[in-house]
Formats: sequence, C-alpha cells, structure tokens
Amino acid sequence: MDASFLAFRDSDPRHGSLGFLPKKRCRRGKGKIKSFPKDDASKPPHLTAFMAYKAGMTHILRDVEKPGSKLHKKEACEAVTLLECPPMVIVGIVGYVKTPRGLRSLGSVWAEHLNDEVKRKFYKNWYKSKKKAFTKYAKKYSDGKKEIESQLDMLKKHCAVIRVIAHTQVRKVSIGQKKAHMMEIQVNGGSTAEKVDFAYGLFEKTVPIDAVFQPSEMIDTVGVSKGRGTEGVVTRWGVSRLPRKTHRGLRKVACIGAWHPARVAFSVARAGQHGFHHRTEINKKIYKIGKAGESSHKATTDFDLTEKDITPMGGFPHYGVINEDYMLIKGAVIGTKKRCITLRQTLIPQTTRSALEQVSLKFIDTSSKFGHGRFQTSDEKLKILGRRKV
Repeated sequence: MDASFLAFRDSDPRHGSLGFLPKKRCRRGKGKIKSFPKDDASKPPHLTAFMAYKAGMTHILRDVEKPGSKLHKKEACEAVTLLECPPMVIVGIVGYVKTPRGLRSLGSVWAEHLNDEVKRKFYKNWYKSKKKAFTKYAKKYSDGKKEIESQLDMLKKHCAVIRVIAHTQVRKVSIGQKKAHMMEIQVNGGSTAEKVDFAYGLFEKTVPIDAVFQPSEMIDTVGVSKGRGTEGVVTRWGVSRLPRKTHRGLRKVACIGAWHPARVAFSVARAGQHGFHHRTEINKKIYKIGKAGESSHKATTDFDLTEKDITPMGGFPHYGVINEDYMLIKGAVIGTKKRCITLRQTLIPQTTRSALEQVSLKFIDTSSKFGHGRFQTSDEKLKILGRRKV
C-alpha cells in the first residue's frame, strides 16, 4: 500500500453533517420563518411570505434561454412540484420593538370578525367548547374603535417591525383538516405608519398568491421533511457498512470512541430519529402561477393547445384534485403530500442568469401519476382504446 493512498485515507471526510443537529422530530409540523427579507423603505408596503399545500409532482418541457450555453434554445424536460395556494386571510397585526436582545413584541391588534377555521386554533376540543373566543374583543369595535385606533397609533409610534397575522383557508383544499394554519408575515416597504395602515386595510380580506410572488421569481421554501421513524447509522448518517463476516451485525459504527474520555462524543454517528426535520431550502424558481376560474388555471400552453386541467388523470395520488390557485416550482419540495409549505421571498439579491431567466413552458404533463400514464386526457384515452365497458 503506497503512502499516497494512506494520506488520502487519513484525510477522509466524516459522514453526515453536524450542522443539522439535533436530529429531532419537529415540534410544529409546519415551516417557521426564522429570518425575513431585509426591509427597504423606498418600496411600497408589501407582504413577504405565503403558505401553500403540496399536491404532487409532474414534468414539463421548455426551451432554455441561456445565451452562450450548449443548452441555449434547446428543449429541456424538468421535474416540477405543484403547490395548491388558496388565498390567505389577514386577521391581525403584531408590532415589534428593537431591544439589545433582539425583537420584542409590543402589542397586537385583531380583526372584528374571525371565522371558525381560525377559532379552532384556540381550542383543544372544538366540539365540546362554548366557542366564545374573541367575543369580548369584538366589542372594542362597537364603541367607535377608540381603543383599536389608540393601539394602532402606539404601533406606529414605537414599532420598528410590523407583521400581519394570516391564516390559510384550509377547507378549500382536500387534506381532511378543518383547523387553519396560522403564521406571522412581515410587511416590508414604506414607513412604519404606512405599514400599519397597509396591514389594517387588509383586515378580514383575502390575499392571493400573485399578490406576493410572480412567475420566474426565485423563492425559498420552509417545511418539515418526510418522517421515516427510527433508522440505523448506515441510513441516518451514511457511514460505511462493515465487512460481511463481522460478528453481531455489520450496519454499525465499528468504534464509537476511546476509553477516555469515558463518554460518547456528540459527533459520533448513532441510530435514532430520521426525517420529520425542519428544513429551509433556498432558490426555488417559480415556473407558473395558475388562478382559479381563469385560463391560467389550465395546463394549456402556446405549443400544446389541448384543453386540459392541471390535475393529472385520476388526480394526484394521496391528494386529489386542484381547484384553487396553484404554483409550479422547479424541482422537489420538502415534505409529504398535503403538508403545509411556507414560501418566503428570497433573502439575497438574485443576479445569476438562471435566476433572471424568464420561463416559458411548452408542455405540462397531465398523464396519470398512478402507474405508467400514457394519455394526457380522458378524451385521448377514449379515442385510442375505445369504450372498454358496455
């Protein structure tokens, strides 16, 4: 064995990243935004995030626009994820002040009317409850809104960061849930007073997906990965298997440390929870935004004039039919079907050619995702196979 080989083995990198420790199950079950985009007062007030539900995947064809590349003007087939995005409802405002230890919430203002989807969030057992949440708070609006306006003035005077409280319309998607998902969405742009007025003007109104994101934009996704239960070190950390004749199993770490210090270091690969971890993925490109009730909701393109809906034949496996607004995102998105995905505007200025490229789709596949789909529409299947039942 030559010395160069030994030198290579001595510098062998470790298996698995320690940057994601502890590998525990996520408490929330949905993505939480830890950092919002940097505020720019020169822009008008706008929202910076949204929530959607993962429906499934398909593939598309498009012509690549990248001058100088070998792919320029060539046709590319790419995998895309579909997220159903029913409009979100704004129900409150939260103001934060800056302190030496970070942001601290100063106060919150809620809307007069809250629907049952969001009220369910405040009860452990909705069926047995008296459903009296926010009935006393709503009386603040009956006396000329004096208390509400004084709270808004306090936010305008003291706060540095303004966020709205928004919830999804979960009954509009087919995930079998009645309790809405809620989050705080930061308002960026304009002065603090303009932010508060902008947020207060959205009370009890719906915000569609195209009010926050646009096609060909780069965004970040925050979600919880697919849970895989308890796994061993080979699957969980990617360590090498031991030789075949190893005594008492071979899918193990051979040495978990020295005699002294008489404890196992945190950096040693061990068996345990795999999946259902909170993860943020950056730089996902939006390929299309479809609006319910409009022509953009269909899977028709300039090159493929077939009248077909975005939902594939037979529906998305383990999800169903997309009836609301939707978004096509390049590549995979973390999590299982029906899972709530948090979408955030990018934190960094996008300057790469792929980020600035304007995407134009030629074809969106709508064949069945349950098996080897051959047909794009049921009419096409009928023409080729004919009636199969009398």
